[in-house]
Amino acid sequence: MDRIIMHIDVNNAFLSWTAIDLLNNGYKYDIRNSYAVIGGDETARSGIVLAKSMPAKKLGIHTAETLYSARKKCSVLKVYPPNFPFYSEMSHKMFEIISKYTPDIEVASIDECYLDYTPVKNLYGEPLEFAKKLQKEIYDTLKFTVNIGIAENKLCAKMASDFSKPYKIHTLYNEEIPNKMWPLAVGELFGIGRKSSEKLKSLGIDTIGKLAQADVKLLEHYFKNMASVMIDSANGIDDSKVISENEEAKGISNEITLDHDVISKAEICEHLQFLSEKVGRRIRLNNRYASVVAVILKNKYFKRFSKQRKLDNSTNNSDEIFKVAKEILNEMGDIEPVRLVGIRLDKLGDQKNYQVSLFDSVEKKENNETLDKTIDVINNKYGKSIVKKASLINVKERKRLEKK
Repeated sequence: MDRIIMHIDVNNAFLSWTAIDLLNNGYKYDIRNSYAVIGGDETARSGIVLAKSMPAKKLGIHTAETLYSARKKCSVLKVYPPNFPFYSEMSHKMFEIISKYTPDIEVASIDECYLDYTPVKNLYGEPLEFAKKLQKEIYDTLKFTVNIGIAENKLCAKMASDFSKPYKIHTLYNEEIPNKMWPLAVGELFGIGRKSSEKLKSLGIDTIGKLAQADVKLLEHYFKNMASVMIDSANGIDDSKVISENEEAKGISNEITLDHDVISKAEICEHLQFLSEKVGRRIRLNNRYASVVAVILKNKYFKRFSKQRKLDNSTNNSDEIFKVAKEILNEMGDIEPVRLVGIRLDKLGDQKNYQVSLFDSVEKKENNETLDKTIDVINNKYGKSIVKKASLINVKERKRLEKK
């Protein structure tokens, strides 16, 4: 067993944390045991269910439905507003407890993280016993429960933590995948969205096990480059690292929080192009080259999704970064509405290394680098937006310029 990865996930975070906040402030009962939901402002577009209690769930109320719809299912439903400052405080306290044991923690969202247990296994013993200890410490200290998934990679740890809730610990080691994961509905595989799930079912692939054994050539016709990624995931294959804050400090990233939910990949690409220029400019300023490009998306529930690719040739060219970022976005399949888009460059080095193929043009690469550096020099001297590439001018501005 090469690696031991844990996924720690707060059970019903927003509702649990609101319940704790209310009890701390003199509330007479625990809303976790009542017909309760956390909901956004009904006078705005955020009037939806952000979290629901177990009694409310049993009446068919689900996350992301409108509060109007939820009330029709339960006439005595109580709606409580979200308290994000308190949520952040509770999240911070949980991560503080976990970080006592190892610095190798990747925060995936406000209520979940990955922990690489491999380096500290000899210190703290068997993974299952440590997970029990950690789970109990979080509950005794902070008064909310977590699920913990234990596996040999991040994907399987995430799947394991979702098996059954609340306050459970599950394992999903490689040898357990056929019995524990393959019988599940294909839509339960992490990374498979609703549209992909429906398409797979129409092809007769209704379980994760059937996807694991599927013909990649058949799926490529419908999912293109995502086909092999989906099949690998169904087989529990994932070599992504747990990226801690210390690891992140070694890279360069830029993120942008959007003023509205975005689900169109074309619109996300516009932001990726802008961000490619930003990170490209920063890495060139440091005379560095990146060997890994990652795309980061975050939805309005603070869930973070990221995917990275190792490059054959390290680069600091903005156009190349954007090209890879677009390809990564397409490989991410169906996406939920997102509020944050980011690009991250990793594995930074001082030298560029070209592995030239028959289809590569070193001269073109060098011309692109020269153009980038020239634009950088002008913008550094006269202002950041004095010179823009035509591709970065938005449609309205481009039409205005064309009329002149």
